[in-house]
Amino acid sequence: MSNYSKTTDFAAKDALTTGNANKIVKGTEIDDEFSAIQTAVNSKADTNSPALTGAPTAPTASSSTDNTQLATTAYVTAAVTTAIAATKEAIYPVGSIYTQAAVATNPATLLGFGTWAAFGAGRVMVGLDGGNTLFDTVEETGGSADSILVSHTHTATVTDGGHVHGGVYRPGGGAATDDFNGDETYSMTNDTSSAVTGITVANSTEGVSATDTNYQPYITVYMWKRTA
Repeated sequence: MSNYSKTTDFAAKDALTTGNANKIVKGTEIDDEFSAIQTAVNSKADTNSPALTGAPTAPTASSSTDNTQLATTAYVTAAVTTAIAATKEAIYPVGSIYTQAAVATNPATLLGFGTWAAFGAGRVMVGLDGGNTLFDTVEETGGSADSILVSHTHTATVTDGGHVHGGVYRPGGGAATDDFNGDETYSMTNDTSSAVTGITVANSTEGVSATDTNYQPYITVYMWKRTA
């Protein structure tokens, strides 16, 4: 793309005296000027769908611009940076928890905003439950890593104290009686037996109290809470 520069000073010819050969406007001079104009015009971009080359520049609009003005790369970069920052702020408002499984760097440095404090050291998170006094307040803590099981004894004993088997027989001995059919029968009262049966479970003592034995399956990560 080139600009037109005039090569012949036509106005200077007017000041020359009559008869001066340079006062004459020559056809070659006119031809040279028109050729230069044509070259400059041909190298310019069209106003309708121009095909620009090189690194064209334009004024950079302010961040609040919302019209058909061309957006420069500087404008776009600033707009994208602002949008990313706003998105991060929306995802992690004050009170949010940020976790990292590999990097211990404070999120203020990683994300580029906010004030963050280490959170929940040695604890897992539980959802708030307004119907349970253990979990009805935000950041309420409880539980223990230690296992505490009170020692206790199991005892179970079942004992049969003995019983008698009786019957009748005919005839043979013993006191005679009549049964409902009028036949003589004899009752047997002296043939008794007794036995102790059942199950006796020996006393069993259970229970253990120990340090660091009351953990659910877990995985360790860095946790931070945004405070400002």
